[in-house]
Amino acid sequence: MRALIVFANPEPDSFNGRLRTVALETLGELGYETEISDLYAQRFDPVEGPQHYPSRCQPNRFNAQTEQEAAAARSCISADVRAEIEKLNRADLLILQYPMWWYSVPAILKGWLDRVLVYGSIYTTTMRYDKGRYAGRRALLSVTCGGPAGSYAADGRNGDFNLFVWPTSYTLAYIGYTILPPFASLGVAAPVTAAQITGVTKHLADCEARYRQHLLTLDSRAPLQFNKWGDWDQHGRLHGGVTVHNAFSRAHADLAQAGSAS
Repeated sequence: MRALIVFANPEPDSFNGRLRTVALETLGELGYETEISDLYAQRFDPVEGPQHYPSRCQPNRFNAQTEQEAAAARSCISADVRAEIEKLNRADLLILQYPMWWYSVPAILKGWLDRVLVYGSIYTTTMRYDKGRYAGRRALLSVTCGGPAGSYAADGRNGDFNLFVWPTSYTLAYIGYTILPPFASLGVAAPVTAAQITGVTKHLADCEARYRQHLLTLDSRAPLQFNKWGDWDQHGRLHGGVTVHNAFSRAHADLAQAGSAS
């Protein structure tokens, strides 16, 4: 078995770095051969643009999808992206390890998704969702947040953690991955006073232990549910009677129901 950890934190000695090490060690115990893409250490360029396509398909107007498709057809995808795709191709399990910044992924990780998920290679109009390139493989998000756990509840100050990570999970489901439940390390903040050091140290150690257990029990965890290609009609709407597996649609329905009840 092979795994790939995509690490998106500029500080290797951060708590994200510690979780990366926990994953590396735990997966090793489970028999995985694990590669790491350290995006900052690699100086991965997250900005998609014409500079990555010296032989342009449309010289006068840049369209990322068009250029990606042409580069894939001509086998001239840029070397840095090609290296990342080769890692994905080798991996049975993909882990994205990152801190939540402004309720989303760090820019370097978003750019990794923009550039590495190449149209014409990683996905096409007919190769996506349950028919995606990585169907049968698994993916997991491991995310750290500074706010306290309660603030990421549905009624919390920060909002529902599960809604914030859903777009990234959906991106991976779009290219075929089976998505395992995300792991959240909440309340990961540096101690402000000396008196807080003991409590913070214990909390971080508890997060590490929970993550290790999360990884050790991956095979017993039910994956998240996403709608399949056949669930939608020609207009992209769900067929009647099909269950909605969209976190935002469910949240919208819950809000509508709460409004009608009041």
